[in-house]
Amino acid sequence: MNREAISDRLREHGIGPTRQRVRIAEAMLGAPQHLSADQVMAEVNRTRPPVSKATVYNTLRLFTRNGLLREVVIDPTRIYYDSTTEPHHHFYNPRTGELVDIPAGALAVTGLPTPPPGTEAEEVEVIVRLRDRSPA
Repeated sequence: MNREAISDRLREHGIGPTRQRVRIAEAMLGAPQHLSADQVMAEVNRTRPPVSKATVYNTLRLFTRNGLLREVVIDPTRIYYDSTTEPHHHFYNPRTGELVDIPAGALAVTGLPTPPPGTEAEEVEVIVRLRDRSPA
């Protein structure tokens, strides 16, 4: 995507396209991927001028809140930002840190309990944690 297309996409999501936001969107939206905030910051700061850590974190939260990215919380210390916003699930390998998409239709979730009164289920996201196979 060129900068003009990225700026248009930001505007479509109600986000003003500042120089820093465009650079962060370039890092995230070039391909389907899962990146941590630190990975985004490293990618963005390969060129000058640098973008602060606070700006990267605040921008990723803004992008998530406005539907441009999805946040995938592996645990409270490990959060990835996903450029694929349609509902889907993930394989996660804790040894490598790799997160891989599972199409939503490839997994059936049944038997959900009845939600508390006054609420309804909005979405179910499954993270399948992987481990290396033991040698046979």
